Amino acid sequence: MIISRAKLKDLNALAELFDGYRVFYKQESNISAGKRFLKQRMMRNDSIIYIAYENEEAVGFTQLYPLFSSVSIESMYILNDLYVSPKHRNKGIGEALLDRAKHLCRSENNKGLALQTARDNPAQHLYTRLGFVKDTDLLFFWKNS
Repeated sequence: MIISRAKLKDLNALAELFDGYRVFYKQESNISAGKRFLKQRMMRNDSIIYIAYENEEAVGFTQLYPLFSSVSIESMYILNDLYVSPKHRNKGIGEALLDRAKHLCRSENNKGLALQTARDNPAQHLYTRLGFVKDTDLLFFWKNS
């Protein structure tokens, strides 16, 4: 397995995985809109995207967005997206992608890595096993709708 930072040459394969990720979260399939979104993130350097290949097939990805803590005066990332194609699950790909994200945080001496997921996501056991701790603080969210 090879994990590398996604580049524009990876966009088509990445868009297919991204669409699977969005469908998993009960969104309508829309590969072209996802591709535009990902291309914008890449062109603007808004996020860091790692893509995993196994035998030249794109099998998973993770996308990290930068965050900043005013209180601790430190940088960190939020791991907003993690996806492994269904036929490649339980092979260590998700763990390898998470390890790559943690390595980035260590190399930049960041505060840490936040992870956001659905309450019913079965991958939560993986996050716990890899040292993620569920935040029990009260969070608020405003939705512009």
